[in-house]
Amino acid sequence: MTPADASTARPVALITGASRGIGRAIADALAADHHLLLGGRDRDALDELAAGLPSAEPFAADLTDPAATARAVEELDLPEGLAALVHSAGILVSGRVDELAAEDWSRSLTANVAAVADLTRLLLPALRRAHGTVVTLNSGSGFSSGPGGGAYSASKFALRALTDSLREEERAHGVRVSSIHPGRVDTDMQHELRAYEHGDYERENYLRPASVAAAVAFAVRAPSEASVDVLSIRPR
Repeated sequence: MTPADASTARPVALITGASRGIGRAIADALAADHHLLLGGRDRDALDELAAGLPSAEPFAADLTDPAATARAVEELDLPEGLAALVHSAGILVSGRVDELAAEDWSRSLTANVAAVADLTRLLLPALRRAHGTVVTLNSGSGFSSGPGGGAYSASKFALRALTDSLREEERAHGVRVSSIHPGRVDTDMQHELRAYEHGDYERENYLRPASVAAAVAFAVRAPSEASVDVLSIRPR
């Protein structure tokens, strides 16, 4: 079955940040019953990933570039709509307020909030056709912050505000909106954070990406009359 044929037989899910970490785990978790659009910047990596999944194709775009994002969306063929849009892509900007410049705050908010809002806006017609589900990968930092975490937490607080607004705006259109808030996860971003904190990397104390992916899959596959609005998943 070709990707085009598969997409007509399966509900379609677009996953940003799909080439590694939590995004890759989400692709694995949804692969059994979805045709996947694998979002990322590296087309070769996405092609390789797609080749190993039952039904998938790349969605290559720099989501911080509105024009490039719009072109990528225009190329999609979604006659049955989009069943799920999972926002897993994001960046970590660490630093105390006296260390960060305006461009650092802008970079955090652009990648973690504005790019999410813009891609969602472009795909809302397809999501409405399918009565689909939007899932944002937020963080425990979307509820609280600490020293050195202001820029990242600001973006995650803002992302929570975005999802709260979107949920109420799209309720009448049958689109569900879920905000998933993991604790620390064993990913490249966690390595980056621990390096900033000058701390040991304690893999045994972190969530596995597959555990977060299971929470996302639960939100996507919830019965049609149910909505997983906010879900916090923490290490034990």
